[in-house]
Amino acid sequence: MKENYVIGIDFGTDSVRALIVDAHTGSYAGTAVHEYSRWKQGKYCDASISQFRQHPLDYLEGLEYAVTKALESAPEGVRHKIRGISIDTTGSTPVAVDKFGTPLSLLPEFAENPNGMFILWKDHTANAEAEEINRLAHSWDIDYTKYVGGIYSSEWFWAKILHTLRTDIGVREKAFSWVEHCDWISAELTGNTDPLILKRSRCAAGHKALWHENFDGLPSNQFFKELDPLLNGIRGRLFSDTYTSDVPLGTISGEWAEKLGIPADVVIGVGAFDAHMGAVGALIEPYSLCKVIGTSTCDMLIAPNEEVGHLLIQGICGQVDGSIVPGTLGMEAGQSAFGDIYAWFAKLVTEPVRSLLGESAAKELSEKLLPHLAEQAALLPVTEKDIVAIDWLNGRRTPDAKHTLKGAILGLNLASDSPRVFKALVESTAFGSKSIVERFRSEGVPIHEVIAIGGVAKKSSFVMQTLADVLNMPIKVATSEQACALGAAMFAAVASGIFESLQQAQEAMNSGFDAVYYPRPDQSRVYQSLYTKYLQSGKFLENEFLQAAPGVSQEVL
Repeated sequence: MKENYVIGIDFGTDSVRALIVDAHTGSYAGTAVHEYSRWKQGKYCDASISQFRQHPLDYLEGLEYAVTKALESAPEGVRHKIRGISIDTTGSTPVAVDKFGTPLSLLPEFAENPNGMFILWKDHTANAEAEEINRLAHSWDIDYTKYVGGIYSSEWFWAKILHTLRTDIGVREKAFSWVEHCDWISAELTGNTDPLILKRSRCAAGHKALWHENFDGLPSNQFFKELDPLLNGIRGRLFSDTYTSDVPLGTISGEWAEKLGIPADVVIGVGAFDAHMGAVGALIEPYSLCKVIGTSTCDMLIAPNEEVGHLLIQGICGQVDGSIVPGTLGMEAGQSAFGDIYAWFAKLVTEPVRSLLGESAAKELSEKLLPHLAEQAALLPVTEKDIVAIDWLNGRRTPDAKHTLKGAILGLNLASDSPRVFKALVESTAFGSKSIVERFRSEGVPIHEVIAIGGVAKKSSFVMQTLADVLNMPIKVATSEQACALGAAMFAAVASGIFESLQQAQEAMNSGFDAVYYPRPDQSRVYQSLYTKYLQSGKFLENEFLQAAPGVSQEVL
């Protein structure tokens, strides 16, 4: 059999990973990771106003380094047998581009301007714009939010564009169009980033940019003009058609082929978001909820169009034909913070140590802290009198997006030590997951099983057991620690013609599962009671506490 290799490239929040896979056996031939240097230094970000930007040079440098190092680690001759490359990224992570498709921050005059950079998925500077989009859409003759759960989010494409155009005259005058990260970096590999002709991701456009076939593409220009005259005409500089990720985007450019040392006929596939390709890498099936668990979560679900396509599922992050697996309805939900909540608590504990005892002591504590807290928390009983926390430290993504909400810890007393607080925080993230499951079910979409991938799923048995207990469902953990990159590699194998269908690629390249967490009946019964308190506390926090502070905005709270 002829040897064929493909590369899946996974652009995460902190780093980019390249994975070389034998398309016929699924074995890994090489891998490498590159951390974004500017992002690691905290450049262009301001957490106090929820501004998170990434420079395209981080992406370009990371792409070259990760692929080059992965190829160097592969057996001799593999680089000459590369047939396809596909890419996944975070999202919605758009950037302003000129008429050639060049991100503005790659131009000298915008090199240090955060508004000319990629606006990361977790940037919430456009909360006000998201609310305006919702108000207008709900009063328009067509509700353009009906396929994205009825609520448009500040984490998404249009809110970020409008906020940037309003706040930066220079970017407003220079920006010709806007492109998602997964579209731009894939097009960059082909050497043709013209925003008017590059193939846009169905996944990105449908879930974040209000694209739908029933709208003849994007919402009407009249809608955008009414929203703000600054958007007048922008629809014509964007796109009408979208493509699923089994479709080839183009062929690698001569420059990139030479730079990476791979064949000049390598096919580049249409890109997509990391969680969606990760679900493919984890062998998602109809009515299996695939949870990508890391700093936040993305919850993926697929179902036959003929069974649920008629439903309009409220409060989720969209339902899009082919966004995950071509030919099926892809549904997305998620939590704005999951592992980030644990990291926040760890920082809360370690920062005074850093100030008082120095960097080395803080580093040692940081490395040991969360595993220690998890070990101690696992020994604690689960009772109906336990502390209850609300997981909205970065707002609420689903159900019912509202990023101005804040988190809380309730029921503290003088016996509330760090393991008990940590336990409550872990339970809060599990309760947030349960609220998503319950929303799908209440909207008529069953969930038969749960699949987990991502760093938290692989590293913390305490978190995963708690999640299984709260959901009262078994959770399968995918073997691959690189499920997103593996899913991208599967799509590359289809886009390059090695396989005729995604199902064939999954069957040949999958890694299976290496752990299953089963719910413990006694804990699950108590957690049902605590979950009721979680819902009551969240309702109070949203409807009473945040509304009751006179003269104080929700942003401050």
